[in-house]
Amino acid sequence: MKGAAALAAAVATLLLALAGSAQAQELKRPDSLERPPSLFQRTGNDVIEIAKRGDGIRAEVAKHPTARPEVFTKGAARWQVSWFTSKPRKEIAQVAIDDRSGAILEAWTGYKVAWTMARGYDGAFGRKVNAPYVWIPLLLAFIVPFIDPRRPLRWLHLDVLVLAAFSASYAFFNAGEIDTSVPIAAPLLAYLLARMLVIGLRRRREAWTPPPLIVPTSWLAIGIVFLVGFRIGLNVTDSNVIDVGYSGVIGADRLADGDPLYGNWPKDNEHGDTYGPAAYATYLPFEQIFPWKGVWDDLPAAHGAAIVFDLLTLLAVFLLGRRVGGSKLGIVTAYAWAAYPFTLFALNTNSNDSLVTLLIVVALLVASSPVARGAVTALGALAKFAPAALAPVLATYGLAGRPWREQARRLALFVVTFAAVAGAILWLTVDDLGLMWDRTVGFQADRDAPFSIWGLYDLDVLQTISRAGAVILALALAVVPRRQDLAGLAALCAAVLIASQLSTTYWFYLYLVWFFPLVMLAVLAPRPPWRPSTA
Repeated sequence: MKGAAALAAAVATLLLALAGSAQAQELKRPDSLERPPSLFQRTGNDVIEIAKRGDGIRAEVAKHPTARPEVFTKGAARWQVSWFTSKPRKEIAQVAIDDRSGAILEAWTGYKVAWTMARGYDGAFGRKVNAPYVWIPLLLAFIVPFIDPRRPLRWLHLDVLVLAAFSASYAFFNAGEIDTSVPIAAPLLAYLLARMLVIGLRRRREAWTPPPLIVPTSWLAIGIVFLVGFRIGLNVTDSNVIDVGYSGVIGADRLADGDPLYGNWPKDNEHGDTYGPAAYATYLPFEQIFPWKGVWDDLPAAHGAAIVFDLLTLLAVFLLGRRVGGSKLGIVTAYAWAAYPFTLFALNTNSNDSLVTLLIVVALLVASSPVARGAVTALGALAKFAPAALAPVLATYGLAGRPWREQARRLALFVVTFAAVAGAILWLTVDDLGLMWDRTVGFQADRDAPFSIWGLYDLDVLQTISRAGAVILALALAVVPRRQDLAGLAALCAAVLIASQLSTTYWFYLYLVWFFPLVMLAVLAPRPPWRPSTA
């Protein structure tokens, strides 16, 4: 009996500890500002005076005459003091204080109040992938095979270095230096946009030499095997599931239970219904194997989905490279995917961004068939809506040089298939199209964020021009004379994706993987003379 009682006590203690851990982040208002809450040493009035000493707090509060402090406890020994304006109600400053020592743990103003991801919390995205001893060796593994010191002045070298330079921007992001990270990323994207347009629209004859690898291709093949094992091992042992992967699991659970996909999501991920229904559907088999428990725990379903998305993308990138330039190019492009740190970043955050890449690459793999191309493009558009911008370029691929009747037939096949697949997905998964629009496109359109030049600076007019330019570019590339091979198509698809990312307010490093393999294929592939396609 004593053993059973001890066991019961231990279980009860564990459950209480878990409950306390789950509630540790909950904010609670103290009953009084003049006396300490239970188990606390300080009063609310005490911590208000302490909070005023936080870096930049007095100056920020002085800018908002209507702002007033509100006090909360957070867990068992922590306070939070937040200043809110009255009309409209908006939090403009936030200070965290340790109850026992009275030390200011954190003090935030400006966009860092609303955007915790801009604060530079250690390991918030991808955990161990951010460690210098992981990131830097990977970056070197990506760069070194492509840099030939005997021929240093090659566009390929600059292209590879630009792709690597996003790491500098990300390092400042991890340090919470958004004012530095954003101005670094924007010109890098602009350079890649220009390069993809030059490659995709090139029509002149020119000599081409194979990429100057400084190691045998067989070494890269061995490297792929090692890197795949490392990537999966790191995901299983030291990765986290951000809100994107959590959303996929919740959405899959709702689809499996027959619940409405959009609206009334859990409070810990209330805007998780911002993606297309196809994204949630891809998580269904994983959620059925590893059912969601109703909480944001380790979410093995999200891990499983991310690993499978990554492996399938690696395979698709290899097949596309092989189709364009033989097995050697397939191995090289697959190696680039396995070595590029940002693809591991996407895997270790367990996001759905590799799924977007997979669908885009598969659309190029089936590009010779307007029916298959239209179906896969619809899947991409209803997974994460950005691939919809590729529809015009993909719709008109392979039309040049054909009789106009054949052009019309192939274009009609693409459009009809795209519409049929998109309509079927919506009919099977969405109860209220208006609500879906509000929760997805509507929410994203009104979303403000400091991770682009548009969100960081007041550039509304220039952003409007940029957005119009991205739309015009996507439509124009569908009809202008262009390269008619797969590498040219990859370059133009990359250009459209980059242009859309350059014009959006909310941009993040996960989006690099959408166009990365297309860029690598475009800069590495043979460049045949321009001629009408016979695909």
